[in-house]
Amino acid sequence: MPHLLAADRCWPLHDLAATRRLEARALAQRPDLMQDAGLAVAKLALALWPGSGPVWVACGPGNNGGDGRVAARLLREHGVPVVLTPDEPVPAERPALVVDALLGIGLNRAPSTALAATMAAVQACGAPILAVDLPSGLRADTGQPAGAAAVRADHTLTLLTLKPGLFTGEGRAHAGQIWFDDLGVAADEPASADLLGPLELRERRATAHKGSHGQVLVVGGAPGMQGAARLAARAALACGAGRVYLDLLGAPASEPADPQRPELMRGRLGTLREAVGVVGCGAGEAIAAALPELLARLPRLVLDADALNAIAADPALQALLRARAAGTTLLTPHPLEAARLLGRDTAAVQADRLAAAAEMAARLACTVVLKGSGSVVATPGQRPAVNPSGGPALATAGSGDVLAGWLGGLWAQAATTGAHRVACAGVFAHGRAGKASGVLRAADLVERLATQA
Repeated sequence: MPHLLAADRCWPLHDLAATRRLEARALAQRPDLMQDAGLAVAKLALALWPGSGPVWVACGPGNNGGDGRVAARLLREHGVPVVLTPDEPVPAERPALVVDALLGIGLNRAPSTALAATMAAVQACGAPILAVDLPSGLRADTGQPAGAAAVRADHTLTLLTLKPGLFTGEGRAHAGQIWFDDLGVAADEPASADLLGPLELRERRATAHKGSHGQVLVVGGAPGMQGAARLAARAALACGAGRVYLDLLGAPASEPADPQRPELMRGRLGTLREAVGVVGCGAGEAIAAALPELLARLPRLVLDADALNAIAADPALQALLRARAAGTTLLTPHPLEAARLLGRDTAAVQADRLAAAAEMAARLACTVVLKGSGSVVATPGQRPAVNPSGGPALATAGSGDVLAGWLGGLWAQAATTGAHRVACAGVFAHGRAGKASGVLRAADLVERLATQA
């Protein structure tokens, strides 16, 4: 029976090429595999059907359509009224449920005019939509529509493997609730990426003290932008870092680190060379002059915001970044910052987020968290990861500063852990804390993170 995908552990993701190889081997060994797939679709459709009204099963020409036709037959055998397209026209009566079995992973170009018209009719009919394997028109690897539009489903039952495109880019907006059935086929293909789950790095022993949990130095907060640095510092503190210092650029020495958080202290690089640096939040242009020393001296760095913009504009800073030891540097760009680092536009980054993150990581020899819906973690020589937690409540000013500070605080407590693992743990926790309705203000996000620390 299909099960609703739970974010309680990591899951393997398989790209289109791996899925096709797995499917071909499974079909050769089990000629009845399409019957099993259709049965899985029928079971879920029956569970979602409200008990009256027709189910419209819209089928395409390939295996996805074959799954749909099997499901339609089984639903009829259970007494469910079914309208099957293309055998029958679009239902005159509004359907109670639509099964989208038009394309699935069979998509290799923009949908034809006829298929696009059927997709539009499916979308416009007003009924809940259950997509088979993938919402029609959505690319399996990138989560982007192949043509002008892709179906926006309420539920997606993905078969055999979990596809990366369901979890990043536009995929999360198109897939709805994701259900999974491996059809009893063992995935003997190596995973293309990991879908993140909870990952705990910290251990607070009974004999612990503040010196046991490391130091964080937040560098940023130029005049008029001090809130960003303070949010990052509060997040590092909420995470459990032993001592958190703020180097507020351009602020007089007499100014407190954060009047609302007296636990935070003013600090400078000269006396804190073992701290994890969280650099760039609200830093402005002044950060460019400070970066050479920070890149040379701090053993672990989280680089965000204006630090990324300065690096994008300066080949010398890029060379210093590449010269750092492996596993010691973590970049957290949003798509526009990523575009600057790669020398292209934002649309090109978003067109293939996994590839863009991997290219940045390789070019700059560091771990990259490409933020956005389905944040991507990429590190040279390691399998990329996609984060399923979080939602639109995090699309607010300061949430990225909170993430940078949380990553720094986490890393301070896990000094021997590499940047990739820190990024995976921190990004998932940040997203999980940000799962809320409406808008979540960044300062409130810090407190939600603190409750799960």
